[in-house]
Amino acid sequence: MFKNKNEGKNNYCGKKITELRLQMKPKCSQRQLADKLQLIGIDIDKNAIQRIECGKRFITDIEILAFCKIFGIEPNDIFK
Repeated sequence: MFKNKNEGKNNYCGKKITELRLQMKPKCSQRQLADKLQLIGIDIDKNAIQRIECGKRFITDIEILAFCKIFGIEPNDIFK
């Protein structure tokens, strides 16, 4: 069985996602962000958003593109 030894380091863009979410006007909660993602076809819940933001969950390329669409940014911007 695979054991991930990088606890809390499973993605590089979680902190940027938190920053972008809080910069939205009006501010967007994790639940509201999950709802927006679900509306564009990404099956994700508030708990998954929380785990992504704190680095405990891997994030797929499809999810990155969806976050970029919600935030109105280019994919490279999410890694800065």
